[in-house]
Amino acid sequence: MSNALAEVRRFNRTVTEHIGVLHDHYLGRGLTLGQARLVWEIGSAGSELRTLRARLGLDSGYLTRLVGQLVERGLVTTEPSAADRRSRLARLTREGLAERALLDERSDELALGVLDRLDEHERAELTAAMRTVEQLLTAGSVEIREVDPEHPDSRRCLAAYFAELEARSGTPFDPTAGSTAEPGEVRPPHGVFLVAYLRGVAVGCGALKHHPGAVSDLKRMWVDEAARGRGVGRRLLGELERRAVAHGDTVVRLETNAVLGEAMDLYRKTGYVEVEPITDEPFADHWFSKPL
Repeated sequence: MSNALAEVRRFNRTVTEHIGVLHDHYLGRGLTLGQARLVWEIGSAGSELRTLRARLGLDSGYLTRLVGQLVERGLVTTEPSAADRRSRLARLTREGLAERALLDERSDELALGVLDRLDEHERAELTAAMRTVEQLLTAGSVEIREVDPEHPDSRRCLAAYFAELEARSGTPFDPTAGSTAEPGEVRPPHGVFLVAYLRGVAVGCGALKHHPGAVSDLKRMWVDEAARGRGVGRRLLGELERRAVAHGDTVVRLETNAVLGEAMDLYRKTGYVEVEPITDEPFADHWFSKPL
């Protein structure tokens, strides 16, 4: 472990030096790194302060100070959120949008400065390593919580899942037909519903529906498109399997639609084997099973 700690600390020092964290004027602009990142996160559409706080993992007081500094510089305005008057919404001013565009340009220049010093093979090696680091760090930041299937976060995930199924397949999806996963069927003691959170934002869900004979069906497995490729699905799947084992199950089964190729790749990579149809789900094209 001591060697690993030393490697992580050396990596952190190298990265902070290269990206300019040690300078008060990040990317040659008049902003600190924290202020610049906040400008980028607020974005062109604006963002609620509580969302920024959760996404960036910032202390409420520190976030308030950062926003206040940007307001004083004329880059940001705040107003009550239309969705919840108790919450504040931050928006970039015209000057703030221009500053964000400049920061993007400078960020590209910084990245090109790193890549230009490397040959083609080294660039490919570096970017592949960066993807791996991002995936592992993100996976380690994912929090899996048991949530009631009718909680607002659960409903938002399920609505997005159903909408994606319909958009990809071009066919209306009826969650009440075939192999169902109604709230009472995936709520203890009959099952469990999990939500994956990344920086406080719900980015995925999955459920178990228990059956007699130490068997559970894996249901409503979904990860937000923006969070895919970062290990969220694997973490969620692993936690569902752990819950199945804790329940005393020896087998987990699932059905899926042919349009969900990424999901099928994940199942195959994690030990699931395709089997003959085992449910009456009309929307399913493939069925999988895995011994635990």
